[in-house]
Amino acid sequence: MRASLIQIGVEEGESVESRRRRMASLVRDEAGADLVVLPELWTTGAFAYELFASEAEPLDGPTYEAMAKAASDAGVWLHAGSIPERDPEGPLYNTSLVFSPDGGLAAVYRKIHRFGFDKGEAVLMGAGAELVTVRLPETTVGVATCYDLRFPELFRGLVDAGAETIVISAGWPERRRSHWTLLAQARAVENQAFVLACGTAGEHAGVPQAGHSIVVDPWGEVLGEAGAGEEVLRVEFEPAKVGETREVFPALKDRVLGLAVPARP
Repeated sequence: MRASLIQIGVEEGESVESRRRRMASLVRDEAGADLVVLPELWTTGAFAYELFASEAEPLDGPTYEAMAKAASDAGVWLHAGSIPERDPEGPLYNTSLVFSPDGGLAAVYRKIHRFGFDKGEAVLMGAGAELVTVRLPETTVGVATCYDLRFPELFRGLVDAGAETIVISAGWPERRRSHWTLLAQARAVENQAFVLACGTAGEHAGVPQAGHSIVVDPWGEVLGEAGAGEEVLRVEFEPAKVGETREVFPALKDRVLGLAVPARP
């Protein structure tokens, strides 16, 4: 299976519409991949809190339209990162969209764990309540976003729902880059799953970003890692390795304490 993680910068001075066009072009360039993954809140920047309300859009807004067409043009499964979603009947959400190769909407995930410690995203956005998995021809994908990475119970719930590959979009700060790498490997090892974690480059509202998008196999081995700047990380992996790993080293069968949270297919 071929995956492309598109690690872009979210710089001041570039309009959201310009960034949509640039991202759509980058997605189309990955025709031939099976799965393309984008970062968190790439339209605004994950730390550009003052833009969340003004740049929020409905679920079927311009980013939806641009990414649906890009997925269809490239013929890829597209995890389109996340957008600030404006729910007409509720608060803003940090919402991920997943598209099938024909451009159809395959899944919607509203970020459950909001970052900010009683400020920023934690107060400006509502919390999602549902775990989400998506069945691809080669693997079942579980969806998570940035700060979710620090909460292992979410990933256990995704495994309970059948996830074999975990896809994480993020805007992770550079000052905690060591945690990013460590936690991505930990989530892969403890869940015996592939982890594909896509971050951003540059700065978000003056906050330097970690970059270093990473793909980790079920044994914790790093299959590919980006640098700090803008880059497309391309990795090939074998989804069957998940089942083989769980059979050879059946640690998940020895769980005593568990959290089974229903996931929306």
